[in-house]
Amino acid sequence: MTRFPRGGALLATRIHLPEAAAASFRLDGVERALARHGVPVRALTTTVPGRDGRPAPQVDDPQGVRVSRWPALRDASGYLRGYLPYLSFDVPLALRLGLASRPDVVLVEPPPTTGVVARTICALRRLPYVWYAPDVWSDAAASTGAPEAVVRVVRTAESYAMRGARCVIAINEEVAERARALGARNVVVVPNGIDTDVFEPTGELPSDEERAELGITGPYLIYAGTASEWQGADIFAAALGQVRRTHPTAQILYIGQGSDWEKIARVASTLAPGPDGAPAVVMHGLMDAADAARWQRGAAASLVSIRPGQGYDFAYPTKVLAALACGVPVVYAGVGPVVEDLTAHELGWVAGYTEDDVARAMSQALDEADQVADHDISRARRLHAWVRDHRSLRATGEAVARHLRTVVRGA
Repeated sequence: MTRFPRGGALLATRIHLPEAAAASFRLDGVERALARHGVPVRALTTTVPGRDGRPAPQVDDPQGVRVSRWPALRDASGYLRGYLPYLSFDVPLALRLGLASRPDVVLVEPPPTTGVVARTICALRRLPYVWYAPDVWSDAAASTGAPEAVVRVVRTAESYAMRGARCVIAINEEVAERARALGARNVVVVPNGIDTDVFEPTGELPSDEERAELGITGPYLIYAGTASEWQGADIFAAALGQVRRTHPTAQILYIGQGSDWEKIARVASTLAPGPDGAPAVVMHGLMDAADAARWQRGAAASLVSIRPGQGYDFAYPTKVLAALACGVPVVYAGVGPVVEDLTAHELGWVAGYTEDDVARAMSQALDEADQVADHDISRARRLHAWVRDHRSLRATGEAVARHLRTVVRGA
């Protein structure tokens, strides 16, 4: 890929590394791909939140990428989610986009309100922009029972953002079809990927001291990432009571944030401590990718869920790829394209979204972990190789970078 002209690429996104989320990882892949080809890259995003009263961590941005951060409202868990938090990012974004030195192309990440701002400012400045569509927000709003007026507003905003884009990048064909129905003119499919250098099976594991500090005393299952209502990650905590009848020391480690964080904590509070007095469920705030990978490697299995009927049945959570890249099998509760991959390639266990079936799959994962030698490198390498061959972040980042280049050439 030859260089862009001098202006390079500008990203507008409310979320960015070191916040661990699917959006952060896929945009990081795009940034690195562009930087590898000598394209100047800038990102307009938010400041990194602190955790548990501590200051925000020091951020080392990728080489060749300049990141401009602006404060925004966040919920109690530190997550930037909800109409007022979105607006707290979008309103300053209008000025930031308007004053930024002229790029060749702008890549815009949802929510739709950000898309409205980006299309408006880009139209005034005659800048081409690309809309990243990991999902369809208006469909999700409708499926969760939002008032019809709210759904209409979200759909109008999302359609406005997509119709003005020179290209819409969808993460799967289902999202692509909905984007076309909403008026997108040029839609391409680029699946999510994961950084197989950071998420890999041979790195460090949590030390005994770290495990003790968190309260991890036995075999544990891990849920790492955002826990919102459409993921329904509380089902794992609810099923753990059944699991502990045969695995009394088993624990779940939740790492992340999200709108269901308090719900998970309420479910966890109903579970009795283990025979050693350790909590059944341990909850920890966001970690950077490298630390999250260490805890993934030490787990018996990684837990991932999609609550059916919430408008995300087509989703392919990046959590699946992160776990497999670390050499850890997945217990998946829900529906969607993940089911076929896990089943066809023996990458883990699939459960219907019920407590009984989830408990069955979790127990099977723990049974197998008991039978497998500590950190079985042959299995770990097989799981990692599947991700590397099919869904590496380097490959998906390069694909998005090529589409951005195409937009610049046609501008």
